[in-house]
Amino acid sequence: MSAARRVLVACASFKGTLSSAQAGQALARGLRRAGFAADVVALADGGEGLVEALHRAVPGARMATARVRGPLLEKRSARFALLPPPRGSKRPTAVLEMAASSGLPLVPETKRDPNITSTWGVGDQIRAALDAGAGRILLGIGGSATNDGGAGMAQALGARLLDAAGRELPAGGAALLALDRIDLSGFDARLKRVPVTVACDVTNPLTGTRGASAVYGPQKGASPRDVALLDRALSRFAKIAARDLGRDVRRMRGAGAAGGLGAGCVAFLNAELKPGIELALDAIGFDQRLRGAGLALTGEGRLDRQTLMGKAPAGVARRAKAAGVACVAVGGAIEADARAALARRFVALESLIRFAGSREAALRDGARWLERLAEARAEAWWAAGGRR
Repeated sequence: MSAARRVLVACASFKGTLSSAQAGQALARGLRRAGFAADVVALADGGEGLVEALHRAVPGARMATARVRGPLLEKRSARFALLPPPRGSKRPTAVLEMAASSGLPLVPETKRDPNITSTWGVGDQIRAALDAGAGRILLGIGGSATNDGGAGMAQALGARLLDAAGRELPAGGAALLALDRIDLSGFDARLKRVPVTVACDVTNPLTGTRGASAVYGPQKGASPRDVALLDRALSRFAKIAARDLGRDVRRMRGAGAAGGLGAGCVAFLNAELKPGIELALDAIGFDQRLRGAGLALTGEGRLDRQTLMGKAPAGVARRAKAAGVACVAVGGAIEADARAALARRFVALESLIRFAGSREAALRDGARWLERLAEARAEAWWAAGGRR
């Protein structure tokens, strides 16, 4: 087999069906059956799967477990990864996912209420990473069940969020309407020495018609009345944070990510917000893995307009183009209105649902259908990429 017939497979998760690694391995099996060499890297863009992706991809990485509180303050556990110390350091980098403690799937549909759900567990995760000796923290903030601006995270780390009577605010986004003062005298001092980078895949501001509450609140259980209340609460939080913490997040791109957790990370942790997929690709050495490949194959559960706004497949396509490598995208489904825009980024697009014949079939046995799809289409993909 010619070494040139090598495909680098780098998928995000097919949420609710297959992890990044499972989807990638299924496609790789099909490619190999068609006579191609295939390498697989697991990917995530800051949401679910970031920890697994970097743990699998970085030699020497290890897993750890933190005891945390969930979105409704229930006790649970969350796994995080510890990557080997970077050059010039003796302390590992901790990789955390807010979805592991405060993610939407952790709340039953009948109990979803962003007025009361909290990011407290994210603070628990950060504290566990500090206890594990982390010298740097990489936090992915996709997939939240919350709309509290990171207030719960800050409280778990020792911040006091007080009302006008000096009482501690209860959990949840609605409580921020009563915020009068922020006291950081008991905040975990180790965070002054540990830089935090936030993997963020959206650019929404904190408030307004494109803000956290308006855009993402409804999917977390917010009614129209709730959305208006939560937007006012986040506006109140931003005003007090600017006064008491000296960091104005009101017009910051990405501040509205994860129900305003982006804003909270900047305000309380002095974090840097970066595109999640770019951080993940750098961490796994994607550009080096791409060398020698004749084609890149990527995908996720749904290819749509959001795919082109910083999601994993768009990041893979951008890096592949820079390296002169064509890129193919597979989606569980493909949004019809976005197909033309997607076709400008990828040399071929494939819908797993269409290939499997129905949504039910694709969901029931996604790995088998991905394998069959890759075997059936491999030669056509290779030709679409200008290869012979």
